[in-house]
Amino acid sequence: MNLKDFIRSIPDYPKKGILFRDISTLIKDENAFAETINQIVEKSKKYNFTKIAAIESRGFLFASAVSYILKKPLVMLRKKNKLPADVHSVDFKLEYGTATIEVHKDSIDENDNVLIIDDLIATGGTADAAAKLVEISKGKVAAFIFVINLFDLGGSDNLLKKNYKVENLINFPGH
Repeated sequence: MNLKDFIRSIPDYPKKGILFRDISTLIKDENAFAETINQIVEKSKKYNFTKIAAIESRGFLFASAVSYILKKPLVMLRKKNKLPADVHSVDFKLEYGTATIEVHKDSIDENDNVLIIDDLIATGGTADAAAKLVEISKGKVAAFIFVINLFDLGGSDNLLKKNYKVENLINFPGH
Protein backbone atom coordinates (compact mmCIF):
# COMPACT_ATOMS: atom_id res chain seq x y z
CA MET A 1 0.00 0.00 0.00
CA ASN A 2 1.35 3.40 -0.96
CA LEU A 3 0.45 5.66 1.96
CA LYS A 4 1.30 8.71 -0.13
CA ASP A 5 -1.88 8.07 -2.12
CA PHE A 6 -3.94 8.76 1.01
CA ILE A 7 -2.53 12.24 1.75
CA ARG A 8 -4.50 15.22 0.44
CA SER A 9 -2.55 18.35 -0.49
CA ILE A 10 -4.23 21.72 0.15
CA PRO A 11 -2.56 24.85 -1.24
CA ASP A 12 -2.43 28.12 0.71
CA TYR A 13 -3.50 26.63 4.04
CA PRO A 14 -3.26 27.82 6.80
CA LYS A 15 -1.82 30.82 4.95
CA LYS A 16 -0.76 31.75 1.44
CA GLY A 17 2.36 29.94 0.28
CA ILE A 18 1.92 26.87 2.51
CA LEU A 19 1.07 23.53 0.86
CA PHE A 20 -0.70 21.67 3.67
CA ARG A 21 -0.38 17.86 3.73
CA ASP A 22 -3.69 16.66 5.16
CA ILE A 23 -3.71 13.35 7.06
CA SER A 24 -7.51 13.30 7.49
CA THR A 25 -7.78 11.36 4.24
CA LEU A 26 -5.28 8.83 5.59
CA ILE A 27 -6.93 8.25 8.96
CA LYS A 28 -10.45 8.00 7.54
CA ASP A 29 -9.40 4.89 5.60
CA GLU A 30 -9.20 2.05 8.11
CA ASN A 31 -6.71 0.06 6.03
CA ALA A 32 -4.40 3.01 5.41
CA PHE A 33 -4.55 4.02 9.08
CA ALA A 34 -3.80 0.43 10.18
CA GLU A 35 -0.89 0.23 7.74
CA THR A 36 0.47 3.53 9.05
CA ILE A 37 0.38 2.29 12.64
CA ASN A 38 1.95 -1.04 11.63
CA GLN A 39 4.80 0.77 9.85
CA ILE A 40 5.45 3.03 12.86
CA VAL A 41 5.48 0.00 15.17
CA GLU A 42 7.89 -1.80 12.86
CA LYS A 43 10.26 1.20 12.66
CA SER A 44 10.14 1.63 16.44
CA LYS A 45 11.44 -1.89 17.06
CA LYS A 46 15.02 -0.89 16.27
CA TYR A 47 15.10 1.57 19.20
CA ASN A 48 15.40 1.06 22.93
CA PHE A 49 12.75 3.23 24.59
CA THR A 50 10.72 3.23 27.78
CA LYS A 51 8.06 5.82 26.85
CA ILE A 52 6.38 7.30 23.83
CA ALA A 53 5.82 11.06 23.59
CA ALA A 54 3.12 12.41 21.31
CA ILE A 55 3.16 15.95 19.96
CA GLU A 56 -0.21 17.72 20.06
CA SER A 57 -2.47 17.25 18.36
CA ARG A 58 -2.19 14.99 15.34
CA GLY A 59 0.71 13.11 16.88
CA PHE A 60 -1.76 11.87 19.51
CA LEU A 61 -3.64 9.89 16.84
CA PHE A 62 -0.64 7.82 15.88
CA ALA A 63 1.26 7.63 19.17
CA SER A 64 -1.72 6.45 21.20
CA ALA A 65 -2.28 3.47 18.88
CA VAL A 66 1.44 2.64 18.92
CA SER A 67 1.51 2.97 22.73
CA TYR A 68 -1.41 0.55 23.00
CA ILE A 69 0.17 -2.02 20.69
CA LEU A 70 3.62 -1.85 22.29
CA LYS A 71 2.29 -1.49 25.84
CA LYS A 72 4.47 1.56 26.52
CA PRO A 73 3.46 4.60 28.59
CA LEU A 74 2.30 7.63 26.61
CA VAL A 75 3.40 11.18 27.41
CA MET A 76 1.50 14.14 25.97
CA LEU A 77 3.46 17.14 24.72
CA ARG A 78 0.76 19.80 24.71
CA LYS A 79 0.16 23.36 23.66
CA LYS A 80 0.56 26.06 26.29
CA ASN A 81 -1.89 26.06 29.21
CA LYS A 82 -3.45 22.67 28.39
CA LEU A 83 -1.83 20.67 31.19
CA PRO A 84 -3.14 21.09 34.76
CA ALA A 85 -0.08 20.21 36.86
CA ASP A 86 3.45 21.70 37.03
CA VAL A 87 5.06 21.83 33.58
CA HIS A 88 8.27 22.39 31.69
CA SER A 89 7.76 24.78 28.74
CA VAL A 90 9.66 25.45 25.53
CA ASP A 91 8.95 28.31 23.10
CA PHE A 92 9.76 27.73 19.44
CA LYS A 93 9.25 29.02 15.89
CA LEU A 94 6.94 27.39 13.37
CA GLU A 95 7.02 27.74 9.60
CA TYR A 96 4.10 30.18 10.00
CA GLY A 97 4.42 31.64 13.53
CA THR A 98 5.54 30.89 17.08
CA ALA A 99 4.23 28.53 19.76
CA THR A 100 4.92 26.92 23.12
CA ILE A 101 4.71 23.26 24.08
CA GLU A 102 4.71 21.81 27.56
CA VAL A 103 5.04 18.53 29.41
CA HIS A 104 4.12 17.64 32.97
CA LYS A 105 7.24 17.72 35.14
CA ASP A 106 6.49 14.23 36.46
CA SER A 107 6.01 12.59 33.01
CA ILE A 108 9.65 11.89 32.15
CA ASP A 109 12.67 11.22 34.35
CA GLU A 110 16.36 10.39 34.06
CA ASN A 111 15.66 6.69 33.46
CA ASP A 112 13.52 7.30 30.40
CA ASN A 113 14.42 6.87 26.75
CA VAL A 114 11.63 8.52 24.81
CA LEU A 115 10.38 7.80 21.30
CA ILE A 116 8.75 10.96 19.92
CA ILE A 117 5.95 10.54 17.38
CA ASP A 118 4.24 13.18 15.25
CA ASP A 119 2.32 13.32 12.02
CA LEU A 120 4.69 15.61 10.12
CA ILE A 121 8.04 17.35 10.20
CA ALA A 122 8.55 20.57 8.24
CA THR A 123 11.19 23.01 9.49
CA GLY A 124 11.64 21.01 12.69
CA GLY A 125 10.80 23.70 15.25
CA THR A 126 8.17 21.62 17.02
CA ALA A 127 10.30 18.48 16.99
CA ASP A 128 13.33 20.35 18.33
CA ALA A 129 11.15 21.80 21.11
CA ALA A 130 9.86 18.30 21.91
CA ALA A 131 13.45 17.05 22.24
CA LYS A 132 14.25 19.97 24.55
CA LEU A 133 11.26 19.08 26.74
CA VAL A 134 12.47 15.48 27.05
CA GLU A 135 15.98 16.67 27.90
CA ILE A 136 14.81 19.35 30.37
CA SER A 137 12.95 16.50 32.07
CA LYS A 138 16.31 14.65 32.25
CA GLY A 139 15.20 11.97 29.78
CA LYS A 140 16.92 10.96 26.54
CA VAL A 141 15.45 11.05 23.05
CA ALA A 142 15.57 7.52 21.62
CA ALA A 143 14.34 8.59 18.16
CA PHE A 144 11.71 10.50 16.24
CA ILE A 145 9.16 8.89 13.94
CA PHE A 146 7.10 11.05 11.60
CA VAL A 147 4.39 9.95 9.22
CA ILE A 148 5.32 12.70 6.73
CA ASN A 149 8.67 14.37 6.11
CA LEU A 150 8.61 17.61 4.10
CA PHE A 151 12.17 16.94 3.02
CA ASP A 152 12.98 20.27 1.38
CA LEU A 153 12.12 22.28 4.51
CA GLY A 154 15.09 20.81 6.39
CA GLY A 155 13.57 19.69 9.69
CA SER A 156 14.78 16.09 9.51
CA ASP A 157 18.24 17.23 8.43
CA ASN A 158 18.42 19.63 11.38
CA LEU A 159 17.53 16.84 13.81
CA LEU A 160 20.08 14.51 12.23
CA LYS A 161 22.77 17.22 12.57
CA LYS A 162 21.99 17.26 16.31
CA ASN A 163 22.61 13.48 16.37
CA TYR A 164 18.97 12.48 16.80
CA LYS A 165 17.70 9.38 15.05
CA VAL A 166 14.88 10.18 12.62
CA GLU A 167 12.44 7.93 10.76
CA ASN A 168 9.55 8.77 8.49
CA LEU A 169 7.02 6.88 6.40
CA ILE A 170 6.36 9.32 3.54
CA ASN A 171 8.46 12.01 1.85
CA PHE A 172 6.87 15.04 0.21
CA PRO A 173 8.24 18.38 -0.93
CA GLY A 174 7.05 21.20 1.29
CA HIS A 175 6.04 23.50 -1.54
